[in-house]
Amino acid sequence: MILITGGAGYIGSHINKLLNKSGYDTLVLDNLVKGHEEAVKWGKFVNVDLGDENELKSVFETYDIEAVMHFAAFSSVAESVQEPEKYFKNNYENTRNLLKVMNEFGVKRIIFSSTAALYGIPETVPIKEDAPLQPINPYGESKLMVENLLKDESDFRGLKYVSLRYFNAAGADIDCEIGENHNPESHLIPLVLDAAIGKRDSISIFGDDYNTDDGTCVRDYIHVEDLADAHLKALQYLEEPFNDSNVFNLGNGSGFSVREVIDTCKKVTGVDFEVKTEGRREGDPDILIADAAKAREILKWEPKYPDLEDIVETAWNWHKKLNSNYIA
Repeated sequence: MILITGGAGYIGSHINKLLNKSGYDTLVLDNLVKGHEEAVKWGKFVNVDLGDENELKSVFETYDIEAVMHFAAFSSVAESVQEPEKYFKNNYENTRNLLKVMNEFGVKRIIFSSTAALYGIPETVPIKEDAPLQPINPYGESKLMVENLLKDESDFRGLKYVSLRYFNAAGADIDCEIGENHNPESHLIPLVLDAAIGKRDSISIFGDDYNTDDGTCVRDYIHVEDLADAHLKALQYLEEPFNDSNVFNLGNGSGFSVREVIDTCKKVTGVDFEVKTEGRREGDPDILIADAAKAREILKWEPKYPDLEDIVETAWNWHKKLNSNYIA
């Protein structure tokens, strides 16, 4: 059985679906602070907080867990700056609890949901895994602390791990059974779609004077189903006894500007809406694009949905279902 922490959340729920379709038994662990129980349509579900070591031990005593996929974390950069202690406790301390219990029960494989935020403002793009790790906010720092902890556990306790550094997860389940549903929402595509569906009066561009073709920030968007596929391949990688712990970037290797994303959303939805330009936000790099050649080579992973229009279309299909009360 595969334990999926944070499996009621956006990315975790898509991995849960794919694992079940691929013949794995899954156990979703989530405290539902950010996740949604209705997104757990496959496998078993337990409502447990990773900070509760006794409850965590009970889970490992009850179920025969072979490996862990660890998504449970807070992920808002802005909130992490305002409440850093909250992020270090939830993202780092709770992961340390999880690893302690895994070690106690002899579970030696984990796939970690990491982030491109580890790279901070990159010196070169596309970004490779050996680029300097210099996060510029507590969220990124908390994830780096976990990666360092995983390395120590691997070096000294025989843990085997894969850390997957995502760039910008986007889109939704092709079958429209699950999708993105954050509260509050902070991701660009669903925010733009809120404007298209009428939940927002407008969408804001924060800075149009960056060193890019149209002056707005450029990001690497990766479809959530491609992320799920990479996790499945990472699990299969760890199932091979001679494979070592490893770190992989996950991105399409191409970037789209904020303005391109907005224009694509307008094209897909057929809706025009007001776009405002405001000042820059502190700490936004001009360009973040992944070099994912290592994942392609070692994991034999290849994104199936690299086209922005396809990504937005799946997000829009889900958005209409989630917000049906806004549709006339």
